[in-house]
Amino acid sequence: MPTSSLEHRFSEHAGQPAERIGRKRLLFLCQTLPFPPDGGVQIRSYNILRLLSYKYDVTALCFFRRATRPSPEAVEAGIAGLSGMAQVEAFQIPQEFSRLRLLWDHVRSATSRRPYTVFAYDSAEFAKRLKELLKFERFDLVHLDSLDLSSYLPALNGLPVACTHHNIESDLLARRALTEESPWKRYYFRIQASLLRSEEARWCPKIDLNAVVSDADGSRLTAIAPGANVITIPNGVDTKAFRPSPSTASARSIVFVGGYSWYPNRDALYYFGEEILPRIRRTTNVAVTWVGRAPTSVIDECSRKYGIRLTGYVEDIRPFVESAACYVVPLRIGGGTRLKILDAWAMGKAVVSTSVGCEGLQAVDRENILIRDDADAFASSVVELLEDVSLRERIGRAARQTAEEIYDWDVIGEKLHDAYDRLISPSRAVA
Repeated sequence: MPTSSLEHRFSEHAGQPAERIGRKRLLFLCQTLPFPPDGGVQIRSYNILRLLSYKYDVTALCFFRRATRPSPEAVEAGIAGLSGMAQVEAFQIPQEFSRLRLLWDHVRSATSRRPYTVFAYDSAEFAKRLKELLKFERFDLVHLDSLDLSSYLPALNGLPVACTHHNIESDLLARRALTEESPWKRYYFRIQASLLRSEEARWCPKIDLNAVVSDADGSRLTAIAPGANVITIPNGVDTKAFRPSPSTASARSIVFVGGYSWYPNRDALYYFGEEILPRIRRTTNVAVTWVGRAPTSVIDECSRKYGIRLTGYVEDIRPFVESAACYVVPLRIGGGTRLKILDAWAMGKAVVSTSVGCEGLQAVDRENILIRDDADAFASSVVELLEDVSLRERIGRAARQTAEEIYDWDVIGEKLHDAYDRLISPSRAVA
């Protein structure tokens, strides 16, 4: 990946002992092992860690998921990929290795009236290592990469804490409850949304800085936790790695990027296949590629039922995005902001999205994107882009400009460093 200007700016300090150059020390606690950066949360976590490592000496404790780290070698590869940025240690999520523990976590959530995620990340090994680090090492600041790790906040001994909110999780679950067909699932997700809202209200006012990804999320969090100190640190994109290329796009091709394991992406896939794609094909025949992890059974089903090609996991999404004339984001559920749109914008692609799909972004209909919320209008806009080359190119140019001016990670890094520096200044004041 190309070296950024921020990287040049701080590279003279990289790898030097903190005491020799006066660099501050940061403890990074993360609910995922964000290498490779191949999913929404992983991409943000990876880039925030990367930006922080330019300015601070970072020690990171990360959980990993069994689905993406099935072997010790896979875990070590993830650690190695981050080794140039931080001293990294990885910990398993206990319930992924014990059905009894999985059941017990649900029971504890129900009986304690605290969200299930708090217990899912309750690890004796993680807690022990955190205690050791805090006892024997000196840190100036703690980055908590998700409120999922809120149970570790009492152990941080008054250190200034900045917490990233990838989404407003209580809102995300409340939205999911509205789309579930099963009454039991609707009930469960409503309960968990309520418990998460209580957790947000409890902890966010006590956290020194709550970093949200959009002003819309900031308003939601402030409504839940009125005393919280909130700042917007948007999601970003590497505009040097993701950039327009000489057009090899087929005039009759559509692409979407998103792994099947995340429920909003699954809902979007079936919504697109059932409601939108048949309307497009009444006008024109198109090839549709859906990029991201998916079970073999789902890949076969979508090919047979909808004529959609699911790629499964790929290491580099760019060739698939380059080859498409139109990028679609038919999300009906979600929160935060869509890194998938930022990638497409940086590559100069014309995007059709629902309002939920582009929520929180500087998205202006018919300027840098087309925003459509019902199936008929969504399908019509896709057809319009496929048939109108000048419109497609104009929106693509505006999309690239938006990515460069607002969402480049280097631009975001300036604001991130300023906010974190002020957290550890004597006044501890953050605007």
